[in-house]
Amino acid sequence: MTYESVKGMRDILPDEIAYWTKLEAAIRDIARRFGYSEIRPPIVEHTELFSRGIGEATDVVNKEMYTFPDKKGRSLTLRPEATASVVRSYVEHGMATQDPFQKLFYIGPMFRYEKPQKGRSRQFHQYGVEAIGSLDPALDVEVIAVAWSLMHALGLGGLSLRLNSIGCAGDREHYRDVLRAHFAPNIASMCKDCQRRYDENPLRILDCKERTCRPYINDAPGTSDHLCADCAKHFAAVRAHLDRLGLSYVIDPHLVRGLDYYTRTVFELVSSDLGAQDALLGGGRYDSLVGMLGGPETPGVGFAGGMERLILVLSEKEADLAGSRIDLFLAALGEEGWDIAIGLMNELRRTGLSVDVDYRRRSLRKQLALANKLGARHLIVLGDEEATKKRARIKEMDSGEERDIELDAAAIAAAV
Repeated sequence: MTYESVKGMRDILPDEIAYWTKLEAAIRDIARRFGYSEIRPPIVEHTELFSRGIGEATDVVNKEMYTFPDKKGRSLTLRPEATASVVRSYVEHGMATQDPFQKLFYIGPMFRYEKPQKGRSRQFHQYGVEAIGSLDPALDVEVIAVAWSLMHALGLGGLSLRLNSIGCAGDREHYRDVLRAHFAPNIASMCKDCQRRYDENPLRILDCKERTCRPYINDAPGTSDHLCADCAKHFAAVRAHLDRLGLSYVIDPHLVRGLDYYTRTVFELVSSDLGAQDALLGGGRYDSLVGMLGGPETPGVGFAGGMERLILVLSEKEADLAGSRIDLFLAALGEEGWDIAIGLMNELRRTGLSVDVDYRRRSLRKQLALANKLGARHLIVLGDEEATKKRARIKEMDSGEERDIELDAAAIAAAV
């Protein structure tokens, strides 16, 4: 019997790893520049963390979570997102009281049971930042600037920022009543999910992509017309800071994001490089989440982005990146040549060089083919003659130039 990976969960193969490595390095570099420290929360959490933090009425909690009982009957969930986990960690480990202002970032796998498609899997990878402990609208803009800087570092073009404010809890309660009044005449004609959301949380209707529902959604009143004075002032300050930094944006009055913990600023960064599914990342404020998860009332703001879709863009832009090259290939002929190759290889690796041999000990022709496949920058052929003389020819593969060299690790390392 042969086995296949679980539907929606795929292997990341060696020829893709160079793109992942580049992306992860860029994320860490940009995070360092902005003063964010890495955090690595666990993959499995108590289910209530997400149902309470994300919201019972969201599609993530209602439809997409991988939830199961453990051996003691406790309900556990593979994390569908990381913000709730980061905030749980912030509260659990005393950061909320000992050092309440924290700037954190994460990289890791998430899990959602949704229809697999290009660039989207049931196990997918996200990176994100969380800035916890300040209400200042300048922090909203710093988080957006982190996202924008990363995209520029990766060479992505056609960037556009969708921006909105959904206000505080009081604003949203008033806005829910406004939405119910708007959708009431037509709710019977809308999809079953929207009919459920109408009672549970009508803001979620704005997330619906069903064609039959879009005309009613497009005509709905926007959130920014229903903000209290403080929230309106905050949103104006966010826009002013963006203007000062020269970061362009478009107000999207129906942008609410798909998770219930958001407050005030919400945003998405999109790129024309991605076609119809153009969202690179999204985020916003969550000023009530820390308190909701047992900590003191503490504001926060952050974003998360999917890595698979970025990898698709990177692989199309830099098709040769996957071909990572080794520094040196040692082609061994005969027992003496093999013994010398193994000894030299281990010495050279300790100097930091990437070196390989053909452990199948095939013909010289096949060893040379393997050297080409590995993208070796240099080649040395080691046989009985080289073993006797303690000297060999080193070939620079790109130019074809050869020169005589002593079979000494230091001499070879200097030549490579």
